[in-house]
Amino acid sequence: MTQRVADPNPHPVPAPVLHPPVKLPRKAPVYVDETPTQLVRRARKMHKVLVDTYPDAHCELDFTTPLELLVATILSAQTTDVTVNKVTPTLFSRYPTAQAYAEADREEMEAILKPTGFFRAKTNSVLKLGQALVDEYDGEVPGKLEELVKLPGTGRKTANVVLGNAFGVPGITVDTHFGRLVRRFGWTTEEDPVKVEHLIGALFPKKDWTMLSHRLIFHGRRRCHAKKPACGACPIAQWCPSYGTGPTDPELAAKLVKVPA
Repeated sequence: MTQRVADPNPHPVPAPVLHPPVKLPRKAPVYVDETPTQLVRRARKMHKVLVDTYPDAHCELDFTTPLELLVATILSAQTTDVTVNKVTPTLFSRYPTAQAYAEADREEMEAILKPTGFFRAKTNSVLKLGQALVDEYDGEVPGKLEELVKLPGTGRKTANVVLGNAFGVPGITVDTHFGRLVRRFGWTTEEDPVKVEHLIGALFPKKDWTMLSHRLIFHGRRRCHAKKPACGACPIAQWCPSYGTGPTDPELAAKLVKVPA
């Protein structure tokens, strides 16, 4: 989930917060008897620290229009945002409108999308998307969840990305990073993305949903990795029941912190 030229709210790029002062617990805190109110308070404390840790958190897919973001998000399945951002300048230049996607040559588009993986299926989704937008919405991307999820290749995750970042409508994006982190944090035990979306949404004010998603995704990509999280360099370790899943030694953990180029 660095917007390109037309972002009306350009993101500041401060020096990355690599190793903020971290209060490390001796062992993982336990929240077995945590009440709903206590969970809300703990979750919001953790988020407040993440706000300070990732002041530049934002959607990491490059786009200038809702259509570009919708297509880029569809392409991001099973690949990285970095890979998508290498492909989309050519794609967006060649196909600037929904009509252009609807009329695109399949082989030509497949050649452009090949680096993203599953390029035949993605080409099929984008071609159908263009046609659906032309047929049903005069070539424009709709700004409502119930309409977006009916479009080819567009589920709730993709719809919330588009709503939050292209239309300013708060939404929670439950990608693999977000789901992993909220379970590690003990905010929920649910695996179903829709249930996770609603349960986590209930912990925070609606106005925070989009940026909460970005901050958790940033944290998942930079520190709270799937296989070896940087627990000893984690600014929210003192509230995390999964502390110790990765190295707790600050020096070892610091080496695991990733900073995008």
